[in-house]
Amino acid sequence: MSGLFITIEGIEGCGKSTQIKLLAEYLQNKGHTVVVTREPGGTPLAERIRSLVMDKGEEPVAPLTELFLYEAARAQHVNRVIVPALLRNEIVLCDRYADSTSAYQGAGRNLGDDFIAMLNRLAAGSAWPDRTFILDMPVEDGLRRAHLRGSNDRMMAETLAFHQRIRDEFLDLARREPERITVVDACGSVEEIQRDLRSYVDRLPFVRRAPKRKGS
Repeated sequence: MSGLFITIEGIEGCGKSTQIKLLAEYLQNKGHTVVVTREPGGTPLAERIRSLVMDKGEEPVAPLTELFLYEAARAQHVNRVIVPALLRNEIVLCDRYADSTSAYQGAGRNLGDDFIAMLNRLAAGSAWPDRTFILDMPVEDGLRRAHLRGSNDRMMAETLAFHQRIRDEFLDLARREPERITVVDACGSVEEIQRDLRSYVDRLPFVRRAPKRKGS
């Protein structure tokens, strides 16, 4: 498969959406076609699944139910958005992917690494990230930012310990897969974080060999 698949991960409030938007604009200005997407979501069906698992409702969602819904949304997303874009030789920037499942459902919900890894690979198929950036900051700071911007989904209702397990798992994943995962300090300004991301992305062979647009 051609193209370049980049995922951006991190705890609540770390600034993923802002950084992805800025990075997409930067890559487009370098001549790339960029697809910006997210998980759970990215297709009409997957967005409906997102509403089921993220919105607060009268009925609690069991951990296994949550996990299977996330993986079902991913399978649809991969089939309808990610793989077609990569086959068109485009760059896919995804706000969360399989590493979030490992962190949130594996560590946060204590569902187990091996089980999660098997389901992640099954749902993702051939669409595994070429590069992953984890925007890292202390949990308290991220939750404070998320509250200030009005986040109020089911994940925000979880305990501090739950979110700390998630951060710890993200950092552990980075230690286990340093060739794929880079941790980026997300405590600085928007401009500082974006500068760091661009410096890493500019080193990727796919980005370096892309033709410039006419007049750029």
